[in-house]
Amino acid sequence: MILYEKHTKYSIIKLNNPGKRNALSLELIRQLKEKLVEIKNDDSIKTLIITGVGKSFCAGVDLKYLNDLRNNSAMENQLDTKNLAALFLMLYNFPKPTIAAVNGAAIAGGSGLASVCDFIVADNTYAKFGYSEVKIGFIPAIVSIFLINRIGEGRARQLLISGDIIDAKEAKDIGFANYLSDDSLKFSVELAEKLCENSSLSMNDTKQMINDISNMNVEDAVEYCVQLNTLSRSTEDFRNGIEKFLNKK
Repeated sequence: MILYEKHTKYSIIKLNNPGKRNALSLELIRQLKEKLVEIKNDDSIKTLIITGVGKSFCAGVDLKYLNDLRNNSAMENQLDTKNLAALFLMLYNFPKPTIAAVNGAAIAGGSGLASVCDFIVADNTYAKFGYSEVKIGFIPAIVSIFLINRIGEGRARQLLISGDIIDAKEAKDIGFANYLSDDSLKFSVELAEKLCENSSLSMNDTKQMINDISNMNVEDAVEYCVQLNTLSRSTEDFRNGIEKFLNKK
């Protein structure tokens, strides 16, 4: 269900079920989670790119899988929802920078998958985004959390309640996509290589800091960041970085 490419300092995961538009299924989710654990523990990898094979990035939940949900018990549906939520949280809390190279449609859970990555690079022509859950009597519950964090409540309401599909330009205009490109994967590789020039420790700690302070009041956040600053100044990465900067100057 996935193809994996490991390069010198970054890696690429390609969702590989183009016949079903790379839709999320139990097997795809399982394989993604296993690969994320592997990449997390590989110190040689500094950045991760996720993209899709074929014309779609990820079309949400697989239709057969969706049909099977109608016969699930409440307990089965809860376990299933927790499984998908765990994948999104793994990516949202992933210690290394993540890039979604959105080569085509990213609908419902597919938009959710893109939204939990740090950067979204959208194909100018083919990328589409939308939360279509309300059109089939479903609620975009889990994905709404990450969408609101990404673009704010007002714009999230518009997308979640209308179920409208938007193109790459509009996604960039509302702050959902970070970059537009005629070749989303090529651009993402260039971005990954640029990020790999940064300190891994600093990027990882910065990601953790952003997640932590978003749930704090201002006073607690300032005190927390004072402690982070103090600790960061004692690291080897900081000392080496300062020496490199000063010598360059």
